[in-house]
Parts: sequence; C-alpha cells; structure tokens
Amino acid sequence: IIAPKSGNRSTFCHYVLFEQDGVFMHGDAERSGEQDGFISGSLRLMDKLEDVLNRLLRSVLRPLQDSSSVVEWKCNERPSRPLESQLSCETEWDMVNAVYFRKKSSTPADGGSRRPLSFSVMDLMSVKVRKEGWMYLIFILKNDSTIPALHFHHGGGEAFLDCLRRHVLLSESVFDHSCLMVSRPNSALSQSFENLLDDTTFGLIQKFRKDPYTTTLGGFSKVTNYLFDAFRGPDAEPQERPPDEVADMLTEAIPGLDINQQEEPGFEVITRVDLGERPEVQRSEPVTQEEWEASVDSEGRIRDPQHLKNRIFRGGLCHSLRREVWKFLLGFYPWSSTQEARRVLHRSKTDEYFRMKLQWKSVSEEQEKRNSRLRDYRSLIEKDVNRTDRTNSFYEGEGNPGLILLHDVLMTYCMYDFDLGYVQGMSDLLSPILYVMENEVDAFWCFTSFMDEMHKNFEEQMQGMKTQLIQLGTLLRLLDRTFWNYLESQDSGYLYFCFRWLLIRFKRELTFLDVLRLWEVMWTGLPCQNFHLLMCCAILDSEKQKIMDERYGFNEILKHVNELAMKLHVEEILCQAEALCLQLKNCKVRESWCQSCLPRSRDPLSSAPSFSPSRNGHIRNGAPDLYKLAYIS
Repeated sequence: IIAPKSGNRSTFCHYVLFEQDGVFMHGDAERSGEQDGFISGSLRLMDKLEDVLNRLLRSVLRPLQDSSSVVEWKCNERPSRPLESQLSCETEWDMVNAVYFRKKSSTPADGGSRRPLSFSVMDLMSVKVRKEGWMYLIFILKNDSTIPALHFHHGGGEAFLDCLRRHVLLSESVFDHSCLMVSRPNSALSQSFENLLDDTTFGLIQKFRKDPYTTTLGGFSKVTNYLFDAFRGPDAEPQERPPDEVADMLTEAIPGLDINQQEEPGFEVITRVDLGERPEVQRSEPVTQEEWEASVDSEGRIRDPQHLKNRIFRGGLCHSLRREVWKFLLGFYPWSSTQEARRVLHRSKTDEYFRMKLQWKSVSEEQEKRNSRLRDYRSLIEKDVNRTDRTNSFYEGEGNPGLILLHDVLMTYCMYDFDLGYVQGMSDLLSPILYVMENEVDAFWCFTSFMDEMHKNFEEQMQGMKTQLIQLGTLLRLLDRTFWNYLESQDSGYLYFCFRWLLIRFKRELTFLDVLRLWEVMWTGLPCQNFHLLMCCAILDSEKQKIMDERYGFNEILKHVNELAMKLHVEEILCQAEALCLQLKNCKVRESWCQSCLPRSRDPLSSAPSFSPSRNGHIRNGAPDLYKLAYIS
C-alpha cells in the first residue's frame, strides 16, 4: 500500500496490484529492437485503496465497472545490476542467461524516455503482444496515442497480463491474434448482476458456484449481460469496411469461401454484399454397407477418401458403419492406412490407454487427499456421469456398464491432458462416441481427436467461444442486415442464446440419433470450415420472421430459442446450412455508384464532396454498417 506523501494533492492511498523491476523501455519505436537503447524501470499496476467490503462487492456485482486502476512505469534511479552478476544455482545455464543490456547515459535527447509515465486502465484501447526472444508490450490508448514498448527481459509479461485481466476484459482481435482488445463496460451489466442478488434469484449464485455448467445452460437469461463484452469484445460497434475487407470477413468466418469481387468505375461507390438467389439443396440416402465395402481395396485402404467424405456429407452413414468409419473421420485411423497397419496401431493405442488408466486407478485414498485437482476432477465426473443421457438405453438404470465406461474414459482423459482435466460439458461430447463404439479404448482415442477441435471451448479463457460468437455475428450481419439490426435493437446482438449450441455442438438441441447424424456430417470438414456456424445461421433464419413479427424482446428471444430444443429437424437444418454456404460462395461484393452523393456538376471532379477519414483510414459519411461510401477518381 502506497500512502500519499505529505504535500501531495492526491487524497487517495494506492494498492499495488502488480510490481516488477527490470522492465525496459525505449522512447523510439523505430529502434525498439536495439538493446543499447533500453532503459530499466519499475512497472506497477495500482488501484485506489477502498474499503475491503466495497471492493469485494464491486468485484461481484460490477466486474466491468469503470476501473480506477493505473499503469505506471518509472525509470530506476540507481543503475540496475548487470545481468551477468545475477547467477543462478544452475551454473551451466548462467552462460546462456548472461546477457548484458547497457544503459544509455542520460542526455537531453532521451530525457523524455526517463520521465515516469502512467495511464488509466480505462483509457486503454488495446495491447499488442510481441516476442523477440522476450516479450514486450505496446499499449494503445483510446485517443490513438501509443505508449512506448515495455520489454520484459526478465520475464513477467504473462503475469502482468493475467493481473490486468482481473480488471478489464481482454480478448484476441479476430484480425490480429497478437493484439488484445479491451472491452468497454456495458451499462446493462451491473443491473444484470444486481438482479442475480434479489430475494428470488439469490440461490442462482449458489448454484452457479457449485455447478456453473448446468446453471449457465439452464438459467442463462440472468447472466447474459455479463458475457456481452467478454464474447463480443470492442468490435461490437459497427464498422464500415471496404469491399476487400468485407470479402476477408466472410472468408475468415467461413474459411474456404471464394468471394467474387466486382469493381465498377465511378466516383462515389457503395460497397454491399449481393447474395443472389439461395439455391435449393437436396440430401441423399446414407452410405450403405455395400458402398463402404466397394470403397476399400484388397489391403484395406480407402480408394477415394474425398469421394467417401462427400457421400457422408450428403447423406451420413448407416448406423452399422459408424463404429468403423467414425475412426477415420475423427483421425484415429489414417485414411491411407492398410488393415494390417490399423491392427498394429490399435494394439499400440490399447497399451497406451491402459497405462494412462492405471495411473489414476493406482492412486490411493491417502494420495488423493493430497491431490486436490484430481479430487475435483473425479467429483465433477461422478456428478456428470450420473446425469448424462440417462434416458438412453445405453446409460439408463443403476449400475449400468455404460456409466462405468463413461466414467473411466473421462478419468483417463484427465491423465492424458491434466492441464485441462475435466470441464463440465465434456461428458456430453463423449456420450455419443461411446454409444457408437461400445469400447472404451476406441471411444477414448476418438474422443481425444474430437477434443483437439473443441479444446478451446473449455479452456479457462474460453477463447474458442469468443472467436466463434464474433464470427457468427459477422455472418449474420452479412446474411440479413435487417434481422441483425432487430437483434441489436433488442440487446440480443451478442448472440448469447447461441452459446449452448456452440459449446457442445447442438448436443442439447437435437435428438440423440440426430446428433449422431449431425456430427458425422460436420467431421467430414465439408463444405467448408466452421460449417457449424452456418448451422446456427440456418436455425435463426428459419425463426427470424416469427421473432420480428411477434416483436420479441430480450427475454422472449431467449425463451423462444431455448424452447427450440428437441423440436429441430437435422436434415432440414443441414439443407438450409448448405444452401447458405453455396449462396455465400456465389455472392458478389459489389461497388456501385451512389448517385445521390455525386456532385451535380458535369465535371465530377470540379466539386468533389469532402469526406473525413476515420481513425482506421476508412472514409466516413454516415452510411449504414457494411455500406462503404468512398470518393475515388
């Protein structure tokens, strides 16, 4: 705690949240890579010292409230000790670590770099993270000013960012993964959390602490606003973009799309996405046993994997084929492998699985008492196993062998990926796979492949969920601007109601057999990546008219979407999603004249209208989002 010095006009004490010496800075961005220019200093993240109870209430009720936190860097008054004198206990590494950064003598030219600097966290717009043997951070403020780079030669950059995340929401930019965008507080956020604490809903917090997954999925309307800024990030406000960026937005949200761009000569142009007609799509019959046998040569290789994937995408698989073909779709077996190679691989993977299973099986009760993480994993797994798909014949009843297998595979996955361990919801992803495989070894390795794709959904920062919701918002804006505007007007543009869809791939929205069909279609990787986002668009497209006609508000939209569970038909949704994909592939990003904005003079250049460029260099004139007005000659 730093108290104000006597005579200091500041009336606040400050609480030091983070402090580190040996953080280097250089005032000249062009020379930030030169070691000779670095000036050693101390970095602090501080906050005003308030009453402990008030601070606690603020962290619970208003976690995104305007922060009083301040980032401060001060040049060291005394020369820092050379690095070669900082010897470690591991002398063989000292030669590697002995790098000496010479401090520049103080001159008027660099005096500005030696002056202390500070800025409020609430003035921060983004943080660029760079690595050149060490991490350095560049802070960009809301007024477009840039703080000189801070270099963490002794480490500590990640610790600083972790501390900063406790006070602001940082999310990766969709367009630059090394740039962390700072989310702005939402005025509706505080009210959402205050609603949580009224007499009728206080119990929800207790449920959330004990069981965040089920509580989140079941009572999302109460905590929706809390996730707004976390998932949407600072890019929630509409931005006008030129045609090449509109095309890039589409291809980034749905990789594999080739967008046609047509340029037309003119002076004042409007950029828009011309979607054209949506094609009709028909589904095929599932792949039969005869087709499968015909696709395999005498040694067991798949003759034409791409043709087979196309067939699976068009019609799915007969249930009798799933146990074998899913191993190829999920990457357990290589498509080019022979039957003999698969036998050898299976034998090896079986040994590996049971070695990992033995690790947790052999932990004694006394050992587990000293391993809190393993205890927590086991407790969550046992609780979730007892409520996963219990109406399915494979899992129903007490003492069902299917439940034991489900438990054992999830516990073994904790040994396979102990950092992630078990997170509630993973049992929903394993259940259909185990149901099809009826074998814990095959189910485990197929599950690990599926988790490689879904891993980011369950990480603590949930970066996968944030990215998907941002990409889904981009698609909806491009596909139907009117519907998107309506969602925005009802505070529903953050797409919170799609959270469950994306988290566990529609597992709670479709019947069990429909989930099997949907997943095998998505595992083909066709017709594009992120096909599941087009599935979301297809569902919303079929419901948008009702939502707008009935003038549904925030709560009504949430209720309506939640009530769609078990009423959706997977074949219809697949047809609509594929039609959307084809429509996007054939769409044209056009630039057309805006006659109303052209000067009336015969010579259009004689009285060219003036436009003021925005911060990002784009020209503004008040046109709607995704409609880009630009003056060209």
